[in-house]
This record gives sequence, C-alpha cells and structure tokens, in this order.
Amino acid sequence: MKIATWNVNSLTVRLPQVLDWLAANPVDVLCLQELKLSDDKFPLMELQAAGYDSAVFGQKTYNGVAILSRTPLRDIAKNIAGFPDEQSRVIAATLDYPGGGELRIVNGYFVNGQEPGSDKFAYKMAWLTGLQDWLRAELQAHPKLVLLGDFNITADDRDSYDPVGLRETIHHTSAERQHFQALLGLGLSDAFRLFEQPEKSYSWWDYRMLGFQKNRGLRIDHILVSDALKPAVTACTIDRQPRKNKQPSDHTPVIVALTDASSPAP
Repeated sequence: MKIATWNVNSLTVRLPQVLDWLAANPVDVLCLQELKLSDDKFPLMELQAAGYDSAVFGQKTYNGVAILSRTPLRDIAKNIAGFPDEQSRVIAATLDYPGGGELRIVNGYFVNGQEPGSDKFAYKMAWLTGLQDWLRAELQAHPKLVLLGDFNITADDRDSYDPVGLRETIHHTSAERQHFQALLGLGLSDAFRLFEQPEKSYSWWDYRMLGFQKNRGLRIDHILVSDALKPAVTACTIDRQPRKNKQPSDHTPVIVALTDASSPAP
C-alpha cells in the first residue's frame, strides 16, 4: 500500500499534473493541500475517471485539503474537533487496511505562521496545540493512523538548506520544532527518518532565486505513522520529478510504502 502527500498550490492550475502523476504513480491514497478552490469546483469526475474517490474540504482562493483513495472512504471529519477555525486545513477519513482492520488518514495543511511574534504565529501555536489534543483522542480510537501533509515546520537542521542563517525564523523556530516533537510524543514516527536518506533531501523550494536549481529547499512535507503502523513501513521517499514540470507547485510529493500490517517486512 502506498500513501502520498502533495501540496499542489492550486488544483485548478495543477490538475493535469496530478492526473499525470497518478497515472505514473498509482498510489492507493493521495492527500492534497492548498486546493485553493471551493467544493463545487473540485474535479470529482476527472478523479473518478482516474480511479479515485475523494473526500474534500475546499475553500475559495486559499487553503483547502482533500483525500483521494482507490478504496471507499468513511467517517469523514473536517478540521480539528474542539478548535473553532474558519480555515479549511484538516480532513480525516477511514479506509480498510490490507490484512484487516482500519486505517485512519489525517491530512493537514498546517498554519504557515508568517513570522515569530506575529498574530499569525500565535494562531499557529494555538492550532498546533489543538491538533495535538484532538490527535490524542484520534489515536486512541484509531491505532493505525497516518498524519501527513504540509506541516510548514522543519523537524531539525537536516531539513533546511541553511539551518544557521535561518535559525529561529519561520519554519525553523524552537517553538515550532517543540510542537513537532510533541506530535511524535503522541506515539507517531517520522516515516522519512526511519530510513537512511540522501543529504539535503527537501520537499519545497522557493520559486525565486533559482531555489530548486540550487537545491535551496526545506523538508516541510511530512508523513507520520502511528506505533501500530511503524513495523509495516517499508520505504518513504520524496519524488523530485514534479518540481521539474512547467508551472510546477513549489512542493513535490512524499510517498510512504506500507506492507500488510499483519505480516510486516523484516
């Protein structure tokens, strides 16, 4: 089973690229962020023709998240229970997991935060606290859980092209990284770091100043797996190819591969 996350930075613009990527990479689940369109504009028919059902939580112009799945989705939840929010940032759904049981998918477009000390940064801190409180209950109800999306946080210095120069700037602050560690403390693991990875592995590059060409990137798109799923993870990779497209998203897909949890790979 393969599950992927991709901030497409406008599905209206990037739909042909998403369809092409799915044709070449027929993952079981694809989670999208920054749809930047309302639910009524979501391309349900095109994605159904590609073999995917969709759970959608859109928003005009900004934000918006969706889960695409080759198997039916149920028990769909939108945003963080107990945390009032006007932004469309989180969607969760349950699907059947090979080998028995259920798998809970939580797809998030985490708050950017703009800069430390700003109102938007305070919103990010409160949002992250609300997410942790909600996920604690989700994990109790759904032991097999994947939290993935655009976290807008570098987990540590390895995830930044300039960790010294950017220290304590947005995506790099100690406060943000403490929240990331708190998510791990709930019983989650960073799937990418379960394996030896190439140095300077990033999932986002600025459009400006030849960011991609010079590999001036950040790893801010993450896939976290619960303890019950950790033994089933066989690989986690970043696919740089879509960032080479004409008019690409500034993010690129991250993919986790899982074996049947009832007989995990050695």
